[in-house]
Amino acid sequence: MPDLSPIIDPALTAVVTMECQRGVVGDLATFPALAAVVEESGMIDAAAAVVRAARSASVPVVHALAVFRPDRLGSFTNAPLLAHAARIPGQLEEGSDAALLIPELGPEASDIESSRRHGVSPFTGTDLDAILRSRGVRTIVAVGVSLNVGILGLCIEAVNLGYRVVLPTDATAAIPASYAEAVLANTLSQLATLTTSADVVTAWA
Repeated sequence: MPDLSPIIDPALTAVVTMECQRGVVGDLATFPALAAVVEESGMIDAAAAVVRAARSASVPVVHALAVFRPDRLGSFTNAPLLAHAARIPGQLEEGSDAALLIPELGPEASDIESSRRHGVSPFTGTDLDAILRSRGVRTIVAVGVSLNVGILGLCIEAVNLGYRVVLPTDATAAIPASYAEAVLANTLSQLATLTTSADVVTAWA
């Protein structure tokens, strides 16, 4: 594995967590298959290690969250995943416990949250790009869920916007777990530098 230190220079890097919320991967999760894969894989522990190392190295930590108004204003059901989520009572409603970040990741006072009410990825129509550019960020270390949709969309959008992406593969998850190997090898390896949480932690030690 190449030395990550030049790639994830703390002065130019941010960690972005993707939908690491209680109603997605935590104790209030409404997608049982995803929650099971997350628990079995140790993804949360790996993501927490990356986040802790980032804070220690003064690397910004930004939590990309999905939230919805009770009346779903500003949200669409133009994809099967979104239509399914809209039928779940109280799914990630603003102000609810389900919409909160999982406690293993914080948030700490230095963290930043970026919320979206629509779509399946974190940049389009949100303040995430402005937040990162205002901090001089050039590289994103992405953790969270899922490799099926959210992380994939994050990586594509980030590359389109000119960011470099580093992906600690053990700090992500896919449904089924076997899909992770295929999408990492055949798609995400073309978009991001694949690594491990331990290598990121070592680079920032």
